[in-house]
Amino acid sequence: MEKRELICIGCPMGCPVTVEMDEDKIVSVTGNTCPRGDAYARKEVTNPTRIVTSTVKVEGGFVEMISVKTKEDIPKEKIFDCVKALKGVTVKAPVHIGDVILADVAGTGVDVVATRNA
Repeated sequence: MEKRELICIGCPMGCPVTVEMDEDKIVSVTGNTCPRGDAYARKEVTNPTRIVTSTVKVEGGFVEMISVKTKEDIPKEKIFDCVKALKGVTVKAPVHIGDVILADVAGTGVDVVATRNA
């Protein structure tokens, strides 16, 4: 039986969580103090995902760069592909919060959106 030790990021508590696995099956999750910890741990060991944040250049705006993020979490193994796809991206002003900057980033089906106006 395999044990995986995690720090939950589901809430500000940061509980140390232990997941016991028998091959690919989760046997138990312990250490969490709220239901979010259980859900986070189960997802983290079976299908880890992350929100990716970055910046892109703006042409013709009142700022040179704006912050962007993936609209939803993407598979952890696609993070570097996402960042690579954003490298060299320049958008033309005006840009509004929520505007799609890059659709279907790295083939994930998730869009990268602006998080700032420019």
